[in-house]
Amino acid sequence: MARKETAADAANPGRLKQIALTYKMTRRVDKKIGLVLAAIGIVTFGVFLAIGFLIGHPVYLGILGFLLAFLATAIVFGRRAERAAFGQMEGQPGAAAAVLDNVGRGWSTTPAVAMNRNQDVVHRAVGKAGIVLIAEGNPNRVKSLLAAEKKRMNRIVADVPVHDMIVGTGEGQVELKKLRTSMLKLPRVLTGPQVTATNDRLRALGDLMSNMPLPKGPMPKGMKLPKGGGPKSR
Repeated sequence: MARKETAADAANPGRLKQIALTYKMTRRVDKKIGLVLAAIGIVTFGVFLAIGFLIGHPVYLGILGFLLAFLATAIVFGRRAERAAFGQMEGQPGAAAAVLDNVGRGWSTTPAVAMNRNQDVVHRAVGKAGIVLIAEGNPNRVKSLLAAEKKRMNRIVADVPVHDMIVGTGEGQVELKKLRTSMLKLPRVLTGPQVTATNDRLRALGDLMSNMPLPKGPMPKGMKLPKGGGPKSR
């Protein structure tokens, strides 16, 4: 029992440190985060406490208000921290690959299946929605990359639906923070075995990153990419 308590005590400082670092990162982008969180906590607690006095149960409603205030503050903090993180990643080479790395179960992702000398890049994800090609870079240049990749895949997976998305903030583009949601909203048309079979066929195409592991987060500028290999599967 004592060993379990020691492990829990050791884990708490790590969690608190992580929360503190997340708050500092968020505050660099969102200057009002502290005021917003304080306002949400105080208002939520105050409303429940006032209701408690009105109905004659200030202690019970006060405790409930404190718990709900903490929950509301945590939810808002999480959403604003996520928004700040996406804001910092927006426009950086390889940012979409970092999002795809956490898209969720049921998806097999292959970063950088196509790239040009300007570091415009196309990533590939395969799931029950079919094949999704995600491009990031100059909108005009990536269209030719997408077309070339579709033509290359069409030789072996012509029977599988292919969707394409260009990451950006312009018309017809998908914002980085909405990329995962947009992918999950696509209609599911393939079964599990069909997804596996599609991945097996796509491995024959290879990918640019086969011999070089992609680091977590944005892709460093000036990275030289090898040829050949296969995709990263979940």
